Amino acid sequence: MEKTIKTSVAKRDISNVLVRPHITEKAASESVHNAYAFEIAPWATKDQVKKAVELIYKVTPVKVNVAYLPAKKVVVRGKKGTKSGKKKAYVFLKKGDKIEFI
Repeated sequence: MEKTIKTSVAKRDISNVLVRPHITEKAASESVHNAYAFEIAPWATKDQVKKAVELIYKVTPVKVNVAYLPAKKVVVRGKKGTKSGKKKAYVFLKKGDKIEFI
């Protein structure tokens, strides 16, 4: 009898790696140096981010750095809550390549 190992790889395909571009003032200033920031899925790896950028934006990344934004406690109108944490990736492109966000 063969054992089958169930994995959730089907849910974790390349199209789900990039959640959205992370557009902030700091990220905009980094785009001058060919670095773009993206919010990525919590399970995503650097290789998966690189492949997703190649597939979606048709550019080849030189380097990918990953940073974690921790969850924070907040108070809104007297009620306590938490802001969810995020994982983001900085994608560095070679000179001349560009990513256009609409």
